[in-house]
Amino acid sequence: MAAKARRRAATADKRELVQAVSEAMFRADPVGINFETNTDEYDPEAETLVIALPEAKGPEDVMVLTHQCFVEWFDDETAGPPSRYTAVAEEIWDLWQRYTQHGR
Repeated sequence: MAAKARRRAATADKRELVQAVSEAMFRADPVGINFETNTDEYDPEAETLVIALPEAKGPEDVMVLTHQCFVEWFDDETAGPPSRYTAVAEEIWDLWQRYTQHGR
């Protein structure tokens, strides 16, 4: 099974969360690929992160996971320092908390 299909299968019951995380990443644009018309640009990274979110215990863990995700998808230089992901990680943590509080 292709990587994209595996990510889609692993997040099939979390598509709303994936969309919200992708939108947060698009607004934050940590690697500078937001060209305003490519709104799905961060979907693969969002899927990768949503799969990893159950490991997170707080916003700092989300920051580390998000940074790791971008290193995996791009490279160390493009991803930049973990601190670049602080604000978006806090937003993603809030999304994750709302998602898990609704019994999902």
